[in-house]
Amino acid sequence: MKFRLIPALLILLVMAVTLRLGFWQRDRAHQKEALEARITQFENAPALTLGSAPVELKDVEFHRVKARGRFVADKVVYLDNRPYNDQPGFYVVMPFKLADGGVVLVNRGWLPRNMSNRETIAPYSTPQGDVEIEGIARADASRAFELGQGGSAAHQLIRQNLDIAAYAAETGLPLRPFVIQQSSDDGDKLVRDWPAPDNGVERNYGYMFQWWGMAAAALAFGLYAARRAAKKAPAPSA
Repeated sequence: MKFRLIPALLILLVMAVTLRLGFWQRDRAHQKEALEARITQFENAPALTLGSAPVELKDVEFHRVKARGRFVADKVVYLDNRPYNDQPGFYVVMPFKLADGGVVLVNRGWLPRNMSNRETIAPYSTPQGDVEIEGIARADASRAFELGQGGSAAHQLIRQNLDIAAYAAETGLPLRPFVIQQSSDDGDKLVRDWPAPDNGVERNYGYMFQWWGMAAAALAFGLYAARRAAKKAPAPSA
């Protein structure tokens, strides 16, 4: 079979790109699997106690943590569009003033929405005085899709998302750079049936096979085209 240079180079280029993209998706899947193993390891390890010493996000993310202090109830934020069992509701995010100094945001749990009036918050209780809480350190209090800057302007209590640094500047609170996703129960009527993190490993493997399938298809097409061109070529004269 004879190969024409330009078509052959184009097919090789397509194969090189799609094979590389397939390997990239495979590497992403392996990275996510390693992260998943770390999360499981940290969640089953003894809880870290938060004290006065500053802690960076990278040193505490996904770890179980415990802290003693009191909730700052007048700075609460309700994160909208957080459904639970197909029921609309909010996440209750509240600053927690540590007994040893500093403040950390706590995602206290889920609260159902009042279906007749969006801005009416269902009753729940907040512990008074110093309490000890436990949970998982997260980079944020969960994120939902939003257009522009979200809906905080219309109602300061109800927002779509909450950026820690921006909220620290807004309130003047010395917030730690992470959020505690609370797991301990204090009888406040909030739901803490947290969804398991979905890192999308299956999607990465799916994309990997798709890219490699495209590489195989490009190779098959190139061989087929070369074979057809060979059949149509005039026979050499004697």
